[in-house]
Amino acid sequence: MFYVTVRAILRMVLRVVFKTRVEGEDNVPSEGPVILVANHLSMLDPIVLGCAVRRPVRFMAKHELFSSRLFGWVLTMLGAFPVRRGQSDREAFHTALGVLSKGQVLGMFPEGTRSLNGQLQAPYSGAAILAEKTCAPIVPVGIVGTDRVIRKGGRLPRPGRITVRVGRPIYASDLSQGPAQEAGGAAAADVKNIMMQHIADLIASGAQATR
Repeated sequence: MFYVTVRAILRMVLRVVFKTRVEGEDNVPSEGPVILVANHLSMLDPIVLGCAVRRPVRFMAKHELFSSRLFGWVLTMLGAFPVRRGQSDREAFHTALGVLSKGQVLGMFPEGTRSLNGQLQAPYSGAAILAEKTCAPIVPVGIVGTDRVIRKGGRLPRPGRITVRVGRPIYASDLSQGPAQEAGGAAAADVKNIMMQHIADLIASGAQATR
């Protein structure tokens, strides 16, 4: 109930204040495990991504955010769990596996941190590895405009328009059919590269719609 209430309020704010438009929401499977992956421009992105789809989304959030007892409680109530960035966090990885094994939606930002110039950064392999281990589809998402609403280092939002484009699911198993993958499934590197190309395409088309 807490999650549903907070999301309903935030959806209204995003729609009214920032003219947020979501395209392709139906591309998210209505049941079963899903890994939502998106570009990362602003601290607003987890809110935007969580409000863009109908199903509840659980996020990895940097460990430092849980240092505040109150804010940590709010994040936990919203389904977030901590991850230590820049290192191999086995506990966070196993929690993510648990989320997907329960048929839930996991939200991830493969770049790991916000982009300072709006360009996609090199991704980590976590989402691709999770997809391989769980057979969960990866749903790419392109977010446009959040960097103009709240810049990195900024605290107060500014006027702007946000566009969210949700792409079609990517199944790691479908990428294992070509001759390059005769020995088994697609490598994590192949999956993450294809994933990021889909995100780039969604950003490009979303940018045109936001103008």
